[in-house]
Amino acid sequence: MPRFEYEITKHPAEQFDRLVYFCTDRGECGVSELPPDQLGALGEIMNRKGVQGWELIQIFFGKDGVVMVWKRSL
Repeated sequence: MPRFEYEITKHPAEQFDRLVYFCTDRGECGVSELPPDQLGALGEIMNRKGVQGWELIQIFFGKDGVVMVWKRSL
């Protein structure tokens, strides 16, 4: 049976000064506006963790920043 470990990381809003997200009435949320430099910053975080073997499984956007949930095989 596969085994996994999980990690939760928080990234402050200062990294994303114009992060705008929306949620539908069904609870589906997404980024509606993100400048290219900030999109690059988000991509850098994801690539850095990906190289370490982590897979992003959830992302939460809030007024204080972004919380990401990661998983990788043991």
